Amino acid sequence: MLGLIGRKVGMTSFFTPEGDIACTIIEAGPCPIVNIRTQERDGYIALQLGYGSVKPKHLRKPLSGYFKKQGVEPVRLLKEFRLSEPGDFQIGQVLDVRLFGEGDVVSIAGWTKGRGFAGVVKRHGFAGVGGRTHGQHNRERHPGSMGSNTFPGRVWKGKRLAGRYGNERVTVENLSVLKVIPEKNILVVSGAVPGPRGGLLLIYK
Repeated sequence: MLGLIGRKVGMTSFFTPEGDIACTIIEAGPCPIVNIRTQERDGYIALQLGYGSVKPKHLRKPLSGYFKKQGVEPVRLLKEFRLSEPGDFQIGQVLDVRLFGEGDVVSIAGWTKGRGFAGVVKRHGFAGVGGRTHGQHNRERHPGSMGSNTFPGRVWKGKRLAGRYGNERVTVENLSVLKVIPEKNILVVSGAVPGPRGGLLLIYK
């Protein structure tokens, strides 16, 4: 699945003859090929793509030496895209948004917004324990009774409780490419994708 690395710019409306639909604007690429994984040497076939520019002085020595060995300009981020079969690619070749065309169907992976440690109402959509009474104190958003008496005498494993919420990798499949703007490296896709504005995205063809 060939693809590109990009970032989420924001959402807007896209007008079609059938009406307006919600869409996401993505800045995709350009992504230089930093390395090529082969079946004989690595046991799988993949392209290692880079994204974003970075000053060499901000790199650690091993990574700086790696880019120098590959003969490519340093990049801020490296990601691999698995391929089913080797293609006609060269190290240093740059892939850009022209990889996609209007009408293509793509899958986009991103990282959801991190919510930190969240309670059961925010994390799982619990309703809380009902309205206020004259004698209660701070229990509207509590999980309520966990139910158990002699048996099992404990809380079952896997019960939905408070905890860390968000900051998970999520993939949204079957999004249509509505528009491609090569001169600005812009990709417009239907629907929403995970993550905040400026968040990292992996776009799979």
